[in-house]
Amino acid sequence: MTEPQESTRIGEAEGVSTRVHCANCIHCKLVPSPSEGGRYRLRVRCDAGKWRKPLGEEKIYKYFTVARRSAVSCSSYEDMGEADDYLRDLPSLLPTSDEEYTP
Repeated sequence: MTEPQESTRIGEAEGVSTRVHCANCIHCKLVPSPSEGGRYRLRVRCDAGKWRKPLGEEKIYKYFTVARRSAVSCSSYEDMGEADDYLRDLPSLLPTSDEEYTP
């Protein structure tokens, strides 16, 4: 019989999530993306350049999905404040689909 392995990540033994949530990072920026007819859609990008495609191009995500973005760790992560309340309320504050806006 094998012995259970010890936890190596902070908080894992207590069952606490150790992931960093991009929506609560100061580098997570909201940017307009042009659409048809002079309209635009909202997107989010990492100002620190941490979201990259396999070929190195910057990855930009749809605004309404930002609550799902997280990483095990990030060297550029800078917490913007109380994450628990913010992240709990964020999904209800975001649009439910990709919306177009007029300037």
